Amino acid sequence: MNVGGTSNQPYHDCIRKTLEAVLCLENFPSQLIERHNKPEVEVGVSKELILNPVIISKDKFDRCLIEGSINSVRISVSFKKNDNVEEILSKRFMHFLMQRAEQFIVLRRKPVEGYDISFLVTNFHAEDMFKHKLIDFIIGFIQDIDKDIKDMKMQCSARERASAKKFLGAF
Repeated sequence: MNVGGTSNQPYHDCIRKTLEAVLCLENFPSQLIERHNKPEVEVGVSKELILNPVIISKDKFDRCLIEGSINSVRISVSFKKNDNVEEILSKRFMHFLMQRAEQFIVLRRKPVEGYDISFLVTNFHAEDMFKHKLIDFIIGFIQDIDKDIKDMKMQCSARERASAKKFLGAF
């Protein structure tokens, strides 16, 4: 497990504890259509099967929305972007990852409105995978995305410096 900075640790611990509580999923066929098993958190037809959503927020921009139901959980994450460069890098990187959603299994192709990236964990995922490994993957993913965006910004700044030095070196 990748351990983030100490300032983010309580935020990640809170997400971890909430996921441990909400990932108690069971098989639940549709009440409307026979032999169908759709994620209730996505369909949202039966309000009695959906839990109250939980928003875990470190600040106004760094937040996580966890929506649970009887057979699925949707986790949506928004990352803090300090400037336009981080916003562009974040948008491009999230788009790159979401195009490859099948390889991540629990990653959604489209995030929930107002969030950067979303995961959907169904009862079938919970049956096939270890719960603690699934939680570790999501927490590690959140930590790594933040670190990767910062690294990309540093590389971009280094390239900008090198090109400016080369360009202005002629004068």
